[in-house]
Amino acid sequence: MDEVLVGSLIASTLRVSVPLILCALAGVLCERSGVIDLGLEGKMLATAFATAAVGVSTGSLLLALLAALAVGLALSMLHGYACVSQRGDHVVLGMAITMTAAGLTVVLGIAWFALGGHTPPVPDSVRLEPWFSGAGAWVAQLPLVGTVLSLAFFGHNAMVYLTLALVAGVWWLLYRTRFGLRLRATGENPAMVDAAGVSVTAMRYQALALNGVLASMAGAYLVLAQNPNFIPNMTAGRGYMALAAMIFGKWHPVGALWACLLFGFLDAVGIRLQGVALPDLLGGGAVPVQAIQALPYVMTVVLLAGFIGTSVAPQALGRPYVKER
Repeated sequence: MDEVLVGSLIASTLRVSVPLILCALAGVLCERSGVIDLGLEGKMLATAFATAAVGVSTGSLLLALLAALAVGLALSMLHGYACVSQRGDHVVLGMAITMTAAGLTVVLGIAWFALGGHTPPVPDSVRLEPWFSGAGAWVAQLPLVGTVLSLAFFGHNAMVYLTLALVAGVWWLLYRTRFGLRLRATGENPAMVDAAGVSVTAMRYQALALNGVLASMAGAYLVLAQNPNFIPNMTAGRGYMALAAMIFGKWHPVGALWACLLFGFLDAVGIRLQGVALPDLLGGGAVPVQAIQALPYVMTVVLLAGFIGTSVAPQALGRPYVKER
C-alpha cells in the first residue's frame, strides 16, 4: 500500500478518534465510581456550543476553553446532584441532559446569532495550530518508514497529543494511586468504602468533576480542531459511540482507547471510500455515501449486541447508595 495513504489514514484515525477517546475516558471514570453517564452526548454538544459562542464573541482561545470547562463541570455537578445526592434514575437524567442540550443549543444559537442554530466561524486565533511540523519533516527523511511516521504522528494539534497522554494518565490514576483504588471500590462495593471512613458521595462527585473536564475537552475539540463553527447536533452520536467503546473496552482506559481507534479508523476509511467505484460484480458505480457514513454506527450496534453481555460492569453501577445508620 502507498506510504502516503497509510500515513494519512493513521493520521485521520487519530484526529477523528480524539473526541471519542476523551468521552470514553470520561465515561470510565464516572462509571467506575458507580454512576451511569448517558449524558456524554449532551455534555459534548453543550460544551461545543459554549466554545464556539465564546470564541466568536471574544476571539480568545483561553476564554473559549474556560467556557467549555465551566459548562462541562456545571452539567456534571447537576448530574451528581440528581443521581448521587437525590438518588435519581441515572439513565433518565443522562437522557434528559442530552435532550436538553440538543434543543437549548439550537434555541440559543438562533437567539444570539440568527443563523438557524449555527454560529459564525471562530477566528483563526481560536483554532488549534499543528505541532512538531518541523520534526515531521526531519523524520520523513528516514528510510523505509520515514514518510509513514511523519504523516501519521507529526503535525497534529496539541489536543491530539494531550489525549493520548491522558489515556496513560487515567490508567495511572485508576490503577496506581490510592484515589484510583478508592474510586474503583466505590463502584464495586460502596458499603466497604463507607466502612473505611471514605465518603462515597465525595468520591462520586470527584469522579463526575473529572468526567466534566474530559467531556468539555471533547466538545471543545469539535470546534477548535474539526469544524470551525457550531452546527446543531454536530456530535452526531459520538457520545454513544464512546459509551460503546467503553463497554467493549471493559471499563478500562486502554481497552476503550483501542475501541475508539477502531471507530476512528472506520470513519477515516469511510472518508477515503467516498467516490470510489465499486467492482463490476457489485454493480459498479460509486460507493453510496449513506453506506459509508453508517459504518461507525453499524459497528456500535455490533459491539453492543455482541459484547455487552460478556463485559462485567462495576457491581454498584447505577445503584444509589444509602448510608446505613
